[in-house]
Amino acid sequence: MPRAADPLSQYNAKRDFALTPEPAGKVAKGAGNRFIVQKHDATRLHYDFRLEVDGVLKSWAVTKGPSADPADKRLAVRTEDHPMSYADFEGGIPKGEYGGGTVMLWDRGTWAPIEGKSAKDIDKGHLHFTLDGERMKGEWLLVRMKPRPGEKRENWLLRKVDDAFAGGTDDLVGRQLTSILTGRTMAEIAGDEGGEQSLKGAKGAAFTKKMLAAAAHNKKVGKPATKGKPPKFRPLQLATLVDAVPVGNGWFHEIKYDGYRAEIASSGSDVRVYTRSGLDWTDKFAPLVRHIAALDLPPCLIDGEIVAYGKDGNPDFSSLQAVLKRG
Repeated sequence: MPRAADPLSQYNAKRDFALTPEPAGKVAKGAGNRFIVQKHDATRLHYDFRLEVDGVLKSWAVTKGPSADPADKRLAVRTEDHPMSYADFEGGIPKGEYGGGTVMLWDRGTWAPIEGKSAKDIDKGHLHFTLDGERMKGEWLLVRMKPRPGEKRENWLLRKVDDAFAGGTDDLVGRQLTSILTGRTMAEIAGDEGGEQSLKGAKGAAFTKKMLAAAAHNKKVGKPATKGKPPKFRPLQLATLVDAVPVGNGWFHEIKYDGYRAEIASSGSDVRVYTRSGLDWTDKFAPLVRHIAALDLPPCLIDGEIVAYGKDGNPDFSSLQAVLKRG
């Protein structure tokens, strides 16, 4: 997509700001590295992926949404640059207006090109970058596809790089269904016409005020966790020795952590730690218990492996035993 003298000219030309609550476009001063993803139920449901570059949000419409599976190459159609003020937008765009439909702030954070690369690689059609968001993390690729004869739109592919944050067949958009700003679902945002959280007619400072009110409202109406006694110990499902690794997509595999399998029963400040056989080892793991108590969790059982790391950064059983001896 060629650069325009005013990078927001297309954005402003497509919108009637007397009718839409979207902010008018102005190029922001200074350099930043924000990224956002907005779930957008317009003519078709898609996810708008945006990277801050030179005071605007470079934008792509990802038709199926981002995937944490490196094998998935998601079509990302380049769209017009958006203003930085759009980074906090959530609400309804009136039907009949450009992009009419419901918009949810689905993810946000910071981004950076990998070492030796830069944002200018967007013009080259190949951007290798990292994300540090609330939902999207690690290395990603945006690659421009070769245009077909007569094709007007600019098609790219968004793909997760295979790293520690890759999720295999993990369904990222299928699991994360609420706003990271207000905690609302798409239906709740869409049904808020004229209500306490409505953005109708809100612009500038009024828009920001309403967005803050939405977050405060969500916190106010959220039901606090009901505290009680920690759940009782439940026998753990243990691994079974077999001759061959199971095949098929119905299995998850993990490394063998060299530690103690444990079950933690928690409710607020009341925390118990049980061994795999049901022995109460709360006193042995007093520092861990204090940290879990500080989380103020609702009644729950947590199944996991308690480990200590050796000098090489890997789980080390002898280091764990030394910790237990020190108390």
